[in-house]
Amino acid sequence: MTAPASNHLVRGLGPIAAISVNVGNIIGTGVFLKARVMTCNVGTPGRVIAVWIAAGLLALAGALTYSELTTRRPEAGAEYVIMRDAYGRCWGFLYGWTQFLISRTASAAALAVGFAIFLNDLVGGALSHVYFTVYLPGRIVVPFGRLQIIALITIAVTTLINCAAVRFSGQVASFITALKVLLVLGVGLGAFLYQNGQWSHLTLSNTGGACEGVSVLGGGFSGFAAAMLGALWAYDGWNNISYMAGEVKHPERNLPLALISSMLIVITLYVLANVSYYYVLTPTEIANVSQASSVAAEATKRVLGPLAVSLMAGVMMLSSFGSLQTSILGTARVPYAMARDRLFFSSLARVSSKSHVPIISLVVQAVWASVLALSGSYDQLTDYAIFAFWLFYGMITAAVFVFRQRQDSAPQAYRVWGYPFVPAVFVLVTIYLIVFTIKNAPIQSLIGLIIIALGLPAYSYFARPESKG
Repeated sequence: MTAPASNHLVRGLGPIAAISVNVGNIIGTGVFLKARVMTCNVGTPGRVIAVWIAAGLLALAGALTYSELTTRRPEAGAEYVIMRDAYGRCWGFLYGWTQFLISRTASAAALAVGFAIFLNDLVGGALSHVYFTVYLPGRIVVPFGRLQIIALITIAVTTLINCAAVRFSGQVASFITALKVLLVLGVGLGAFLYQNGQWSHLTLSNTGGACEGVSVLGGGFSGFAAAMLGALWAYDGWNNISYMAGEVKHPERNLPLALISSMLIVITLYVLANVSYYYVLTPTEIANVSQASSVAAEATKRVLGPLAVSLMAGVMMLSSFGSLQTSILGTARVPYAMARDRLFFSSLARVSSKSHVPIISLVVQAVWASVLALSGSYDQLTDYAIFAFWLFYGMITAAVFVFRQRQDSAPQAYRVWGYPFVPAVFVLVTIYLIVFTIKNAPIQSLIGLIIIALGLPAYSYFARPESKG
């Protein structure tokens, strides 16, 4: 029996909203924070810019491949659907399990707490008060205070926005994304107004910079790989619209448009911003920036003086809020898609008859993200999830070879440019990054693998014929 129309998502995202959902999720805080670490990793501005371009092109290769994959499977939670159809229901479940349990929800928790921290900076530390502290085994300290309350409110507000019709959520995303793009442009172009800026800074190298808290120094292959990971973290979110594939109008046209054009926009913005940093500051000055500050803040101070502190806190707040809103918007579609396949709690598949969005999935996701935000361990959890992130990115991208080998028919599907070279490069680099992660963070990688494996008994439960979730 066909489900009633009210139980289905609606295609309410046009091309501008689709691009905004992607750009808004990509532009977070990385473009403002990573230049210092990357300068310490590779030493010179030229290499840093080269890393930004290389990482952007790698993400673009992923976007090109996802353009074909999502137009083959233009459904809600498309990554889950691709994993399921390419590798079987078990792998699809393990993907969704990991995304819901750790990867995306812990990322949302981190964004919410980041928003609270930047708001605290803006109000001069007025939110630093802690009401009480819980001490857990393993020397884990969990404070509860004003910062945590603001983080919970932020998760609740962004969830409430996304409970409205997807057209409204898309309009909010478009508005916030436009502001974020203008602010990145303002930071980048404004730096060129600095009278003492010099283009010669781009020919210098870091000599004796403090490089506070940076473990991989001085260039070489390890330095380049570490800098790539930093840049890729700033580009993460390039695939966010894939979660919303079932709600994009004319997906055969608008999904490739959103995935590819958003990457071109962000690469341009990131390169512009980083060139402007080196115009204002020398590489050594950038390497000397404190962990508690950011290169963007230091560069803006040279132009605007003390006003820059408040300005950058506001910019960081907007970036965190916008990324959180688009992240929550997309991620809820994964448990929704799993529930429709009877591989998760059936209530998560319910769609509001008024707004046509999976409200229960959104609320459950918000509750779990709030728990992670309160746990105080979300940074560690996201570290554990890095292994899973790249494992699934590689597997999903490689699915294009699986579908083509099967001659999976999708007449309106976009055909990835540069096949098989483009997806092959992405998969090979992903394999290298997984190996690099295992080598440099073996414990975190092992725990990430354990988190994935814990999904096997859960899959056995939900896959039972009599299981109703």
